[in-house]
Amino acid sequence: MNGEDIIKRIKQDNIKFISFQFTDVNGVVKSVDGALNQVERALDEGIWFDGSSVEGFARIQESDMHLVIDPDTYAVLPWTPSEMRRARVLCDIYLPNGKPFEGDPRGVLKRHLTKLKSERQWVYNVGPEPEFFLFLQNGKENIHPVPHDVGGYFDFSANDEAVQVRTELMGALSEMGLEIEVGHHEVALGQHEIDFHFADALKTADNVLTLKYAVKAIAAQHGLVASFMPKPVFGINGSGMHCHQSIFDLDGNNLFFNAQDPFMLSPLAHRFIAGQLQHARALSAVVAPTVNSYKRLVPGYEAPVYIGWAQVNRSALIRIPQPVSGKPGTVRLELRCPDPSTNPYLAFNAMLAAGLDGIDRDLPCPKPLNQLNVYELTEEARTDLGIEMLPGSLYEAIDAFEQDPLLHEALGKSITESFIKARQAEWEEFRMHVTDWELTRYLTTA
Repeated sequence: MNGEDIIKRIKQDNIKFISFQFTDVNGVVKSVDGALNQVERALDEGIWFDGSSVEGFARIQESDMHLVIDPDTYAVLPWTPSEMRRARVLCDIYLPNGKPFEGDPRGVLKRHLTKLKSERQWVYNVGPEPEFFLFLQNGKENIHPVPHDVGGYFDFSANDEAVQVRTELMGALSEMGLEIEVGHHEVALGQHEIDFHFADALKTADNVLTLKYAVKAIAAQHGLVASFMPKPVFGINGSGMHCHQSIFDLDGNNLFFNAQDPFMLSPLAHRFIAGQLQHARALSAVVAPTVNSYKRLVPGYEAPVYIGWAQVNRSALIRIPQPVSGKPGTVRLELRCPDPSTNPYLAFNAMLAAGLDGIDRDLPCPKPLNQLNVYELTEEARTDLGIEMLPGSLYEAIDAFEQDPLLHEALGKSITESFIKARQAEWEEFRMHVTDWELTRYLTTA
């Protein structure tokens, strides 16, 4: 769409307010709201704002920035009341001199994908599987995570309120332009998953942002709390965001497909795997970026902790799903360590950079772990097989990320510096915080 198209749509949709949205380095949605009479000027001039108070953005002396609307991201917010109907557009961030802001996560990914298309004639596609929990609203400040239902994996009940809420969510997301494929109950109580069709990495990152935003808003209208926290409840499965990846050429051919290979994978795909495995420890800081992420990445809960790849082995970091017979476009690589707390723009950027490094350096792909249950191997056996582990904490992940110049270059100096600063601050706060577990264990026994 262009600016004129948006004006027409706004009138047709009876929109009263527009939210101009972007994200900070942590992936938190920020919004500048405007009345209808601001839209035409915003399309011509952008929206000026003070970036000095946004996580990872400018210093005080260089705080003026402006938002440039991406017309293709226009979407009505279907849960808003008709008399106060709102829509949103996603924006890219520019400096006063007209140059793109290097600390804009969406802008950096957009520029790298444009370069990939212009220099190599490739399109990087991602299809995520974001999981989330619905909890009862049982407190205003300190919410105790009580699951909203008692269902299990793929369970269904016609009278289940969770099914009704999930159906409403899927309908709203479809109205907002997501091509919804399936929604279902996940393994844990109160846990759900909504999958949408793969697309190029920028559109997919936009869709992840839209899904999280919509799920939280609609859940709140039902008196529920939607959480994309990786591990909100001890002892049950956490929430991941497995990412299916492929590279197509501009004619729509899947460059990961090779009919002669036992796994249907091309040499390009094998090298892409090798690159992601080589950078896996540093990559984890970006795709699993919170202290809580590493409560999920532990053995025994279907989350990967070992660096390797396989076709049928879900303990491996990268899995090769079975493609649909006769459809080369369905050949893909599933990276299983990302979780939905990540900033999708940073995650997809880092994932692409790691894979391309394997291609450009012609890295050899290790043998698959098809016949191994890595969880059952001793540490000595894993060492003999050369199987490394993902970091066991955010602290380890930050350390690995700091030593990976390739990912620094992919994210850019501005984002790298603010990302490391934010992650280190989170770790320090966690390190010094006294938890309920410590009080229970030590208060009367120490």
